[in-house]
Amino acid sequence: MSPRLGYLVRRLLLTIPVLVMMSIFVFLMIRLVPGDPVRTMLGFRATDENVATIRAALGLDRPLADQYVAWLGGLLHGDLGQDFISKAPLTSLLAERLSVTLELTVLAMAVALIVGVPLGVLAATRGRWTGRLTSAFVVAAISVPDFWLGIMLVLLFAGTMRLLPPSGYTPFVDDPASNLRDMILPVLTLAAGEAAYILRTTRGAMEATLGSPFVLFLRAKGLSQSEITFRHALRNAAVPIVTVVGIQFGVLLGGAIVVESLFALPGVGRLIVTAINQRNYPVVQAGVLVVAVLFILVNLLTDLLYGVLDPRLAEGDEA
Repeated sequence: MSPRLGYLVRRLLLTIPVLVMMSIFVFLMIRLVPGDPVRTMLGFRATDENVATIRAALGLDRPLADQYVAWLGGLLHGDLGQDFISKAPLTSLLAERLSVTLELTVLAMAVALIVGVPLGVLAATRGRWTGRLTSAFVVAAISVPDFWLGIMLVLLFAGTMRLLPPSGYTPFVDDPASNLRDMILPVLTLAAGEAAYILRTTRGAMEATLGSPFVLFLRAKGLSQSEITFRHALRNAAVPIVTVVGIQFGVLLGGAIVVESLFALPGVGRLIVTAINQRNYPVVQAGVLVVAVLFILVNLLTDLLYGVLDPRLAEGDEA
């Protein structure tokens, strides 16, 4: 087995215990919190008979081990349970909401990369003023909370200029143009801080790479600055950038909860917030599980990209 293939197989195998541990944590998250979740859902007027009926319907009257095995078995068959209020299957409900959350996070990450990487390269290769301007952007973008930036964008583009809708969502399959117009403000709100992190990481990685001995060797061979920057240095600087993108994707999923609530987007984050307010714990549990699995898979993809971008990592991992 080649070192690169062995690296990929080991990373895939290491993901299995992580997924199992995460499933145990999510399963216990609500069952072990202080208080009775069923009484919390039903309210203080619930009778003992109602509590016992709901407890039996949700399987909470069984031993924890039996509950976990039954819950895990359902997950492996694609069954996340039922919404406590609407009785709708959670698998189809979350699949519908997940498409909105994924669209928001993927578009936000794409915008952050389009802005952050070129500006980071520019800051590392150009003069002092470019570095100062990009540093000012980084400080401002990281310091501003998502909800404040979102409100300011709504006041400017929807209230004052009347160019974009303040909230709402149109499915892409129904009207692509309206869908993209609805997503502009949420995506900009979510992407601003991530662009700053990517810019800062790209700048640091490029400055370190451009100061390394192999770049001096390439200059001595007569390669132009653009060839050195985009053909050689940027590839060597890609590993820390990919690391930040993988970590920040999880941050985007967390930020999506605030942005979806602010712009009335029907995503998983808004679903979880609504379920918490309604004390609908099966929905909270399933929503947290889906977000956690997504985060683990993104980190797995990041690990796999390491081996592709830098074969030395795969060889070192094998040693």
